Amino acid sequence: MNSYWAQWSAYLPIAIAAAMVLFGPLWSLTRHAVTLVHEAGHAIAAVVTGRRLTGIRLHSDTSGLTLSRGKPRGPGMVLTAAAGFLAPSLLGLAGALLIAAGQLPVLLWGAVALIVAMVPFIRNVFGLLVLVVCGSAIGVVAYYGSPTLQLHFAYTAIWLLLFGNLHTIVEAARTRSGRSDLDQLRSLSHLPRFVWVLLLVAVAVGTGVLAWRAQYLG
Repeated sequence: MNSYWAQWSAYLPIAIAAAMVLFGPLWSLTRHAVTLVHEAGHAIAAVVTGRRLTGIRLHSDTSGLTLSRGKPRGPGMVLTAAAGFLAPSLLGLAGALLIAAGQLPVLLWGAVALIVAMVPFIRNVFGLLVLVVCGSAIGVVAYYGSPTLQLHFAYTAIWLLLFGNLHTIVEAARTRSGRSDLDQLRSLSHLPRFVWVLLLVAVAVGTGVLAWRAQYLG
């Protein structure tokens, strides 16, 4: 049990992150950060699988869109479609593991670098505003914040991604617009939506458990 667990304030990041997701007025703002990472996941998967990334849009209604060119079907397209719902959970877990390894500065400045790397691909003003706000907030904390502030900030962001991603998966499962990532995955893989929902929820919950262990039991 590490020293961070011994302090009552260790619970604050989870409580704050839960409020950011469960309290509607806050969620309408904080969801933009989750959407940013969601779209970053699509973008990274597209590049890794050999697709050509052509643009990213982040909208004021907290939705987003990532466009890429390449084969319309196949494993690469499936991975690109699935990566949006995988990225926030995986990034949250990676963040918890980096902190547990004593690499908090790497986490914070790595997040800034990821946001900066997205700037050339943003195709709307609101999307650019989201990147500037998020990148500036992380950069200010990384440069000026005390170690305690940096730790609390990072853990709050981690749990926002973990809780927020699970929330968006459940929301997507309840929505049948025919245009969601789940609908695209069903079409590409011929697996039912509920199978994808179960898989994505399992990943979201599993990464949350592992992040908890890294934070409190590491």
